[in-house]
Amino acid sequence: MPLLTRKRLILAKSETVYGTEPSPAPAGTDAVLVRNLDITPIEADVVSRDLVRPYLGNYEQLLAQTRVSITFQVELAGSGVAGTAPKYGSILKACGMSETVVATTSVTYAPVSSAFSSATIYFNNDGVLHKATGCRGTFTLNGEVGQIPTIDFTMTGIYNAPTDTAAPAVTYSAQAAPQVFKAGNTSAFSFLGHSGCLQMVNFDIANEVIYRELVGCTKEVLITNRAPSGECMIEAPALATKDYFAIANNDTTGSLTFQHGTVAGNRVTFTAQKVDISNPSYADQDGIQMLSLPYVAIPTDAGNDEVALVYT
Repeated sequence: MPLLTRKRLILAKSETVYGTEPSPAPAGTDAVLVRNLDITPIEADVVSRDLVRPYLGNYEQLLAQTRVSITFQVELAGSGVAGTAPKYGSILKACGMSETVVATTSVTYAPVSSAFSSATIYFNNDGVLHKATGCRGTFTLNGEVGQIPTIDFTMTGIYNAPTDTAAPAVTYSAQAAPQVFKAGNTSAFSFLGHSGCLQMVNFDIANEVIYRELVGCTKEVLITNRAPSGECMIEAPALATKDYFAIANNDTTGSLTFQHGTVAGNRVTFTAQKVDISNPSYADQDGIQMLSLPYVAIPTDAGNDEVALVYT
């Protein structure tokens, strides 16, 4: 029987000990509802033998630094219950984020620079199970008018030999139905003090993810740096209203924030409290001048506060 593309799923669970599989459970506990799921089951550095011999032809190819790469999207939505983490919370933590839970009120994710969490991800491809342990990664948040906003994850993990394992019966929980990014659903937008007409916003945490496999040491996926950046596109304001060109030229910094969602348990507030814009440029949309505003997110003197995702 062929393997059906539609019959795929992932489970994800935070690891207590790095690289030690915590056995993710399918029955609502660790099943993550995703889109655009893809896996590179073996991602490796290829080493050629390059022997000297008296005839033509290829050489054997040896694999080194064998790892797994998994990419997928989740919808930007809460758990459905204020103070309960969304089901993809373990994956956000594995992307260098802390998780702070205030019962019945909020869950906040913010960057860290040490003691990084990790996760085990099960990818079941219609009965073929790929286990990636020690996963860490990076993500991009995307919101555009008329679309479902998403968080796009790229995860790297330690390779484990796949097995023939029947896909479990999964139930999904703690991922509320998403709302389209539009007026009424998305609110409280402000970019350096200007509440303009927003068309698009994105944010890339831009973690530098390294896989290391040294002799005498544990195989490990490391986050060694981050360089968060993004872009906003708004209707171009008159200079008297907001002069982003002067702001860029003077290296003035400020905050970027918006809230998506309208119902308790399914609201997400994004805040980058210190952003620096560069190279504002015009673009046409429907005959209307738009302003593209690329930016970088900078930590304050306190550190580890370039961005916050607050679920309420």
